Amino acid sequence: MDVMPLLLLVAGSAAVAGAARRTPVPAPLLLVAVGLAVAYLPGVPDYTLDPHVVLPLLLPPLLYTSAVDSSYLDLRAQLRPVALLSVGYVLFATFAVGWAAYLIVPGLPLTAALVLGAVVAPPDAVAATAVARRVGLPSRITTILQGESLLNDATAITAYKVALAAAVGEGATWAGGVQEFLVAAFGGVGVGLVLMAPLHWLRTHLKEALLQNTLSLLIPFVAYGVAEQLHASGVLAVVTVALYLGHRAWEVDFATRLQEEAVWKMVAFVLESAVFALIGLQLPVVLRGLGAYRGTDAAWYAIVVFLVVVAVRFVWVYPSAFVPRLLRRVREREENPTWRGAMVTAWAGMRGVVSLAIAFSIPLTVHGGAPFPQRNMILFLTFTTVIGTLVVQGLTLPPLIRFLKFPGRDPRAATLAEANAQAQASLAAERHLEELLADERNALPPPLADRLRAVLERRRNAVWERLGQTNPVTGESVDDTYRRLSRDMISAERAVFVRLRDGRYIDDEMLRTLLRRLDLEEAAAYREAA
Repeated sequence: MDVMPLLLLVAGSAAVAGAARRTPVPAPLLLVAVGLAVAYLPGVPDYTLDPHVVLPLLLPPLLYTSAVDSSYLDLRAQLRPVALLSVGYVLFATFAVGWAAYLIVPGLPLTAALVLGAVVAPPDAVAATAVARRVGLPSRITTILQGESLLNDATAITAYKVALAAAVGEGATWAGGVQEFLVAAFGGVGVGLVLMAPLHWLRTHLKEALLQNTLSLLIPFVAYGVAEQLHASGVLAVVTVALYLGHRAWEVDFATRLQEEAVWKMVAFVLESAVFALIGLQLPVVLRGLGAYRGTDAAWYAIVVFLVVVAVRFVWVYPSAFVPRLLRRVREREENPTWRGAMVTAWAGMRGVVSLAIAFSIPLTVHGGAPFPQRNMILFLTFTTVIGTLVVQGLTLPPLIRFLKFPGRDPRAATLAEANAQAQASLAAERHLEELLADERNALPPPLADRLRAVLERRRNAVWERLGQTNPVTGESVDDTYRRLSRDMISAERAVFVRLRDGRYIDDEMLRTLLRRLDLEEAAAYREAA
């Protein structure tokens, strides 16, 4: 097996994603554009998207890292709009887009058109999260978009399986489709509910952070694999487990949390970069299979399908946002939606690698050995829809949010809330400390006891100090000055340790021990100021 193309893909996509952080262009868009350009360079191998690799190997960790960072409480509070988008909208888009494709593409059967509708129906979790994180959407809209993108893949994959069964001649009925959807949905959630408590127990009882983080990397694949083996939704199983583990993350050892955060940030960065680059690299593969449809006809079909995909989301989002307000119970329990929020929700419907992976899983033949009807056209329309939504909607979403002038989050109010929370926690810890010190079994020399009190006092005051003014001389904030001075002091110590090692006064093992201690102190200083 030649691993060089894979290494080039990972290294190249990571380099482009890193460069995108220095530009105003969102990383997903730049990765797709570079992938499109690189695909036509001489000597570049074909990167064929294998659904048997993408769905079970890439989708679980991407869903897990998005879900574990989501708020279970916020998602529960927004359950109705999330359900309307992740289930209702996906089914509506499947039929609407499928019917439109059936009408405009000659020779495309309705069953095959519905396959296309199911493929392009779900906005992508990776694209939605990446853009929402970059533009800083209001928290309610971000929660709705993240919740939708975490759950809609299960609806789309189930709808795809039903439409595919009808297209290949296996036969499918409305009752069978509803039954399969219910089995997948409730089965996936059920598998997640069964697995989440034992997995959390195992995490909290492993004594080494290294073992705990190894388990963390395996969890999404275990949940996905078990659910798929039971013909349930692996997507919902992963999301259910991840939401529970994220909600109970405070029970895990601090070293595990620190390592886990770093590990999953790296995994998410590499995978997100690679999958968006793969979208661009698919173009030659798709166009080679288009055959007789190359030219203006194919372009016309692509434009119409893209416009229908965009329009259908508006048709669904506005009524689903405002019509339920006619119910008194909804008005009492939920805050009022705004037309600006609905506009952003409707426009933030980028498609991504999941749609391409599902499309490439369409079989080559139907029952009897005949070719699958218009398979290459379905792949082409999927590809153009993904590219169109990423480029058009992804590029215009940030200026749209700025134009609509959403009220930004008040950093001073957030800092004040943090300071109040820290003050309550510090006072509770101080009372507990005095109770412990009163026990003769916990006797400490006065300097050490005073040091514990000083740590609590410093932690309590640190947040309040962040509300102060900037330095009139340097223009630095209190945070920046604190970080700079802490790092300068630690750098001076680090230089002495290295000089002692070079002079053979200490060995390398002792140097690593001393440097790690300084690294932890520097991280603590950074977090106190942050």
